[in-house]
Amino acid sequence: MKTFLTSARFLAVLTLLLGGLYPALVWAIGQAAFPAAANGSLTLHPTSGRIVGSALLAQATPDPRYVQPRPSAADYATVASGASSLPWTSTKLHDRVKATIAAGQSPSMATTSGSGLDPHLPPAAVLAQLDHVATARSWTPAARTRAEAWVAEHLEGGQLGPTYVNVLRLNLALDALDKP
Repeated sequence: MKTFLTSARFLAVLTLLLGGLYPALVWAIGQAAFPAAANGSLTLHPTSGRIVGSALLAQATPDPRYVQPRPSAADYATVASGASSLPWTSTKLHDRVKATIAAGQSPSMATTSGSGLDPHLPPAAVLAQLDHVATARSWTPAARTRAEAWVAEHLEGGQLGPTYVNVLRLNLALDALDKP
């Protein structure tokens, strides 16, 4: 019985420490040191102030006025995220890539990301989509030039890997570019 009581006390102390105090401490440090990241890197619409998404997750939209993220094997659902697991020898993968490139898309838009939720695109893939975005938004050549300049000014990465553009932030900037 003495061993049981000692074990029960030990379980209670560890449950309190590791199940309550430690998670609370990690949460508090995250809120103090990295509040945006700790809360999911939520992105607010610049004019309405409402949450429009997370800068960490790709979100497709049927609206042709926006740049589209890479295709998602998980249909942009976080619960079922993951790659398509199609091998490079797959006929289905080959046909999809061929059709994407034949449709005038950038080669980087021909394959899905590893998680299916990658919110970034290489600059070339963004610039390749600006023609249809400019047409859908009835842009003047000057507006298109402003969009290209925004892409060049807001490149991320590049220190140890390639540069990329966050699609959600870009699409919000495109809305701002339309404002007088």
